[in-house]
Amino acid sequence: MIDLDTSFYIQFINFVITLVVLNLLLIRPVREIIRKRAEKMSGLLSGAEAFTAQAEEKLAGYQKALDEARAAGAETRNALRDAGLAEEKQILETAGTDAASTLGEAKDRAVAEAKAAGETLRAQVGSLAQKVADKILA
Repeated sequence: MIDLDTSFYIQFINFVITLVVLNLLLIRPVREIIRKRAEKMSGLLSGAEAFTAQAEEKLAGYQKALDEARAAGAETRNALRDAGLAEEKQILETAGTDAASTLGEAKDRAVAEAKAAGETLRAQVGSLAQKVADKILA
């Protein structure tokens, strides 16, 4: 049978004192450090999640602004291209009209010069025929 003598009670009291001292000096501070670390990690994790959410939101905003800018640029480019084509058409029509009038004037001048040359030659036909006849007969 187990005999409980005074050494058992002394060892039990020693165990309790050691347990209380270890609890005060070691276990509570370690638990406090672990709790603070867990809180800090939780705070850092929530901060990182908030930062990630903000970054994604800003990225979405930038992407939307970029898409709007691209659409506006394409719209401006198309408007400028259409304006350029209209101006080109107007310039070509003006050039065509100018070319046609210049060509008409040149034709009229050529016809007038041809008529003048013809009249000059008709007027000189008699004298030229006389000269030719004189050369032939001479």
